[in-house]
Amino acid sequence: MLTAFARAFKTPDLRKKLLFTLGIIVVYRLGTHIPIPGVDYRNVQTCIDAAEANQGLFGLVNMFSGGALLQITVFALGIMPYITASIILQLLTVVIPRLEALKKEGQAGTAKITQYTRYLTVALAILQGTGLVATARSGALFQGCPVASQIVPDQSIFVTITMVITMTAGTATVMWLGELITDRGIGNGMSILMFISIAATFPSALWAIKEQGSLADGWIEFGTVMLVGFVMVGLVVFVEQAQRRIPVQYAKRMIGRRSYGGTSTYIPLKVNQAGVIPVIFASSLLYIPALIAQFSSGTSGWKTWIEAHLVSGDHPYYVTLYFLLIVFFAFFYVAISFNPEEVADNMKKYGGFIPGIRAGRPTAEYLSFVLNRITWPGSLYLGLISLVPTMALVGFGANQNFPFGGTSILIIVGVGLETVKQIESQLQQRNYEGFLR
Repeated sequence: MLTAFARAFKTPDLRKKLLFTLGIIVVYRLGTHIPIPGVDYRNVQTCIDAAEANQGLFGLVNMFSGGALLQITVFALGIMPYITASIILQLLTVVIPRLEALKKEGQAGTAKITQYTRYLTVALAILQGTGLVATARSGALFQGCPVASQIVPDQSIFVTITMVITMTAGTATVMWLGELITDRGIGNGMSILMFISIAATFPSALWAIKEQGSLADGWIEFGTVMLVGFVMVGLVVFVEQAQRRIPVQYAKRMIGRRSYGGTSTYIPLKVNQAGVIPVIFASSLLYIPALIAQFSSGTSGWKTWIEAHLVSGDHPYYVTLYFLLIVFFAFFYVAISFNPEEVADNMKKYGGFIPGIRAGRPTAEYLSFVLNRITWPGSLYLGLISLVPTMALVGFGANQNFPFGGTSILIIVGVGLETVKQIESQLQQRNYEGFLR
């Protein structure tokens, strides 16, 4: 990986792309530290220092925003509205025939779906920004902080609208910065911004574990966490690269005087075909009951049960439900993102077949069988990796956004591998001249 970056810096045009990407990252990180108008920044810092803010209901969104959410900055919502909009559009593609037709139109249809994603991102940013401002005004953003209700001193309508507009504009700016990295940088812009947001919280989280430790002034706990982190990274890289290759042969065809086909290839089915999406779905769904209980008044039985069983991340009920939801969403997302019938029809259309399997419906049934078989270990792997923060809560007294937790490691390793592959592919394209000589 380091060799690929070193070679990229020696190539003039790639060096410009890398420096442009680094400049966009600097602008993005600056925006995560600029408070929005109408917020008392001193009271915010007091609550962050006094309360265990990262253990609240907004911990996941705060991680994706690089810690900007709980500081109520311009980029407080971060990339999360865009991620949500992309997932919603991807799910609606299976349900709405119009979107499915656009997806099959190629580049023009993809551009149209991207435009719909932008509109939906702005709408979600307005909705989430309004919810964040209302939560901050009520003092529920920092539970247990004595000055939580004084974070927004002026609660007039004009100030509230200004805060929502500022955060919505910040989300639109983050979306634009990500597209700039995709067009003029090294590519994969949104994922890189997500990578930076998560990686930015690592140093403070690791140092907090050292400060809370008691063995050898905390260095034993710190070293153990680092060792566990390296082991997890190696495990995630191994599983993320694992795939089942289904061989495919194409029959030789004569069109005029030319011969086409007669080649052998394969269909790569990854063990973790769903990526990190099931973890995000499960986390978001488990936040809903606790969020409803937090904003409801009274001491009803259902509210007491939720606060006792579904708020604490180390409770057996929470852990079991979290694991089962991850497994369910892994199968659900794979079912809607990979269509065996469509793949089998395309293979039959171009004369392709799997050795020993008849073309058409038998091929689709075989692909479904293989996909279900490899989704089981992939979903169990996701569930076990996601339970690492829970084990950290018990073993080290860390917060729920443990630095080497499942969601953060999956995203960082996945984005890192994809970025290195893109850089290597661009380097290979620039070395074609050497092959021709």
